[in-house]
Amino acid sequence: MSLTPTQRRYLRTLTHDLRPVILLGAKGATDAVAKELGNALDQHELVKIRLSGGDKDERQAQIDFLIAGTGAESIQQIGHVVVLFRRNNDDPKLALPR
Repeated sequence: MSLTPTQRRYLRTLTHDLRPVILLGAKGATDAVAKELGNALDQHELVKIRLSGGDKDERQAQIDFLIAGTGAESIQQIGHVVVLFRRNNDDPKLALPR
C-alpha cells in the first residue's frame, strides 16, 4: 500500500503523542525484533521505534531490515527515532484521509 503525501502528513501528526514501543539494544534489529514489531503493527498500525546507537548508515540498515521483515512503510525518521505504519486489513484502527 502506497501512502499519499496527505496521508503521510496526517500520520506524522499522530506520532507526536506516541511513546516508542520497540527499543533496539546493542544487537540492533534481529528476526525476533522484526517478529515483535509485526505483532505491534497488527495491534496499533502506527509504531514508534527507538534505534540503537551507531552512525547514520547503521541506523538506515536497521530501518531497512525492519521494513523488509514486516512490510511496513516508514513515515518519519528523526535522529534515533523512526515511525513505521502498516495497515491492518482485517481490523483497521486508523481512518486515513483520502
